[in-house]
Parts: sequence; C-alpha cells; structure tokens
Amino acid sequence: MKREILISSPEVIHQFLLYNEAIKNKSSATIDEYFRDLQTFFRYIKTIKGRVDTTVEFNQIEINDVDIDLIKTINVNDLYSFLVYCKDERSNNSTTRARKVSTLRQFFKYLSVQTHQIDENPAELLDAPKLKKSLPKHLSLEDSLKLLNSVKEGNNPNSIRDYCIITLFLNCGMRLSELCSLNVTDIKADGSLRILGKGNKERVIYLNEACRASLLDYLKIRPMEGIPADHKNALFISRNRRRISNKTVQHIVYTNLEKIGLGDQGLSVHKLRHTAATLMYQHGGVDIRVLQDILGHENLGTTQIYTHVADSQVKNAIDSNPLSSINKK
Repeated sequence: MKREILISSPEVIHQFLLYNEAIKNKSSATIDEYFRDLQTFFRYIKTIKGRVDTTVEFNQIEINDVDIDLIKTINVNDLYSFLVYCKDERSNNSTTRARKVSTLRQFFKYLSVQTHQIDENPAELLDAPKLKKSLPKHLSLEDSLKLLNSVKEGNNPNSIRDYCIITLFLNCGMRLSELCSLNVTDIKADGSLRILGKGNKERVIYLNEACRASLLDYLKIRPMEGIPADHKNALFISRNRRRISNKTVQHIVYTNLEKIGLGDQGLSVHKLRHTAATLMYQHGGVDIRVLQDILGHENLGTTQIYTHVADSQVKNAIDSNPLSSINKK
C-alpha cells in the first residue's frame, strides 16, 4: 500500500483497504481507486456536516480525523447528494459515478457485515447511474492484418519484439499489465502461457501457431547480457535492458496505429484486447464461457458485451427471413 494512503487515511479507511488487499486480493490499482473515491467522499461529507473551515480549499481538506461517529451520521440522502455533487461540480460521467457507488457499497458493507461497526448500511439500497450500453471499439479483421504487416515490414530494430507483442495482444486478448509482467518461465513446453491477471489471479491460455512462431523468433534475439538480476526473467526487454514498461508498450501500439492511418480513431492498447475478443467470438465461433476464461473475466456479464454482431450480420439475418420477399398486394 502506498505511503500516501497510509499517511492520509484514517484508521477506519486504512483497515478497509487492508482487508481488500489482503483478503479480497484486490489489485493495487483498485486499492488506489477505493482510496481516491473515499477521500473525495469524506471531504464532501465533512463539508456538508460543517466539520471543516470554509476557507480551506476542497482538495486540501484532511480526512485523517474521520471516525465511526461521523460515519454513523451518514444516510442514503447524503450519498445521493454526493453523487449529484460529483456530476455537477466535478463533471464526473456516469461510468465514474457508478464506480464511486461501487466503492461506497463495498465500504459500508465492510463496516456493517464484516466488522459490525455500524448497525445500518446507508448504501445497501443505493442505486448506480444507468450506463450507456456502447459497443467496445475494436479493429476489423482487415485493420488487424494491416497493423501486423506494418510492424513486420518496419525498419525498427525492435520490430521482431514489437511484432510479437502485438501478435499476443490480438490473439490472446491479454491486458497491458498482464503482457508487461510476463516472464520467460511463463512459457511452458506444452505451448501454454501462464498469465497473472487482476488480483494476482492466474490463468493459463494455449498459444496458437502465430503466437508460438512470433515468440520463437523473439526469443532468438532477446537481449541476454547487461540485464539486472531482478529483470533477467522478464519476457519483454526494453532498449535499457529492463522489463518493458506500460508506457513503452503504449508507444509501440500508438506509433503503429498511426502508420496505418488509425491514429485518430480513439484506439488504444486496451482496444486490441477488445479486438481479440471480438474476432474470436465473431469469426472463430468461440463459446462465450470459453471466452470468459481466456480473458480472465470474473463475471460472465463482463464478457457478454462481445456478443454483439456486425451490422452486416444483422442485415443478413433480417434478409434471410422467408417472409422478406413477400410484397404487399
């Protein structure tokens, strides 16, 4: 847990974060989000409850004096008031506000169910903002091939490494953090790959021919000398002889998307994960539950967004109706 969180959070929040890190096995990124959400929430609560000097700027309000007595004064109306504040004053979109609702639900459930520090849970019936159901952006099959060919044909001295990286993204649908944390020892003799996902949850995927071939090519030229001891097992090595960073991989992807004219399409590294999932579902006929395992989704509902079909498929389905050619007399 970051030193900033330890210093800034009161005991009740500190214990909640420790519980989620140690027992619920939440990632460091999730712990950071919980802290930021609760920090903003309690700054707001202290403001509306008259617990802070009005001359102090909102972002300077300390929350290390928050205790159970203050928390027991909070009701569901305070929670909805906070969400309105986030919308109107902080311009938080519905996705961000929904995440804050999730944080508050987890926090008050911990206090009421896990530790019995409060008798009533004000967030128990708290509704989250309705989210717009939009299809995830992804590359078409044609654009995916263009991207791979662009990397392969480039004059970049790291083109073999970069081609392998993008091949894994487009075929395996792994997250950015998962790819950067890969070790050489994660590649198994049976053609499988061990991936360490969110919350340190392991999953094993089986590499197809394209992935195996690109990995074999990369391992032949992977740097071996001048790598610090704590980086020697890293699969992908940067030009500085260190484990490749998230930022470097993002730069690789953005640069090559620009080369094929897709630099202004709002695409990103994560969109390559969406692309892999969409291609597997639409073109490979992969069962949704198998896709869930490949992507490492905890809930099937998260995977079901990929069950969308292309507009052309919808049109063809309607046109295939046997009544489609009957004209009105």
